Amino acid sequence: MATKKKAAGLKVKLVKSLIGCKSNQILTAQALGLKKIGDETVQPDNAQTMGKINKIIHLVEVTKA
Repeated sequence: MATKKKAAGLKVKLVKSLIGCKSNQILTAQALGLKKIGDETVQPDNAQTMGKINKIIHLVEVTKA
């Protein structure tokens, strides 16, 4: 029986409010699964995710999962 490897990921946590942000930044946060302060999600470590994170880097805290 083959064992599954755990995919490398990034833990993304929303630490600042989305109030007053541009609409594209709010939509980006929602695409990452972040709606309110304190929400955390684990996202895959790839180019698409890094692009989303870079758009809202001033609102989130990123750590390796």
